[in-house]
Amino acid sequence: MDANLRFWRAEGQSFFQRFLLWADVLDPLLLLKSSDEIRRTRLLLQNSGKTLSEPIQNYQVFWNTSSVHPDTDKIIPILFRPPGNLYPNFIFAYNLSFLQFVFHTYATGFTLLNGNGTTKVEEYSVQQKQIFYGLGAISYAACIGALPLVFMNQYTLKSSLTQLVVKKLLPAPLLGLMSAFTVAVVRSPEFENGIEVMDRNGKVVGVSQKAGEKAVKETALSRAVLFGTTFFLPALLTYFVERAKFAKTPRALASVRMFMITSVLVGMLPVSLSMFPQCGEIKRADLEPEILSSTEETELFYNRGI
Repeated sequence: MDANLRFWRAEGQSFFQRFLLWADVLDPLLLLKSSDEIRRTRLLLQNSGKTLSEPIQNYQVFWNTSSVHPDTDKIIPILFRPPGNLYPNFIFAYNLSFLQFVFHTYATGFTLLNGNGTTKVEEYSVQQKQIFYGLGAISYAACIGALPLVFMNQYTLKSSLTQLVVKKLLPAPLLGLMSAFTVAVVRSPEFENGIEVMDRNGKVVGVSQKAGEKAVKETALSRAVLFGTTFFLPALLTYFVERAKFAKTPRALASVRMFMITSVLVGMLPVSLSMFPQCGEIKRADLEPEILSSTEETELFYNRGI
């Protein structure tokens, strides 16, 4: 079993443990580590002889966890590492009305580079298929996200209730839904062709479509919660601030909205990542018959991806 997954399985049993770990892993300073440092740390962890009964306490493991893909052993580009996920989302969120396409492009790239990497098909390149699917998902999600505003302007619906629903309340759940949609589309090869599942010793015992489906569903749900909550709460709170006239000028209101988005996003990112274990578990009875016959383990493990 990969050192990253061993670490998450040993240290991330509960939501609270995972939240504390993600709070460390999302440290922006980890983005400053060089590729050589990351490779040396990776080699050290792989050769350390750690087992699941010996919890990994070394701070260096956070460099590895945030920088290296556990399935492909490749270093993840800086912008698409978990600590780098906060800043583009913050920028795109502020300009979301006209950068829907850019937002979903980044989110899709993040999903592509942080999903489960064990899916293999002889007839075609899985990554090429994911990129093709991703382009379609990006275009669709961007169009759907902009549709309410276009519809309102087209039919000149200017009532205060319409403005509240279309501009303040509807974008958040729509963004959450589209974020989950892009995850499901981009990572669809995982439940179409299956992902590797391992026993408690890290030995691969088979490829399971059901494990792939579970991994994708959990990641899509966590992404929907992240973006849905991040953009719903600030919009709702800003509406009440505006009604109460706490912010006297448009600039002050914009500053309040920016502060709320930043605060909610900083809090929700580790929460959403902690909703489900990174080293996912699935009951043996829930797997395919060919896997049932290959092991007596009652629980098997897989990389959920981010």
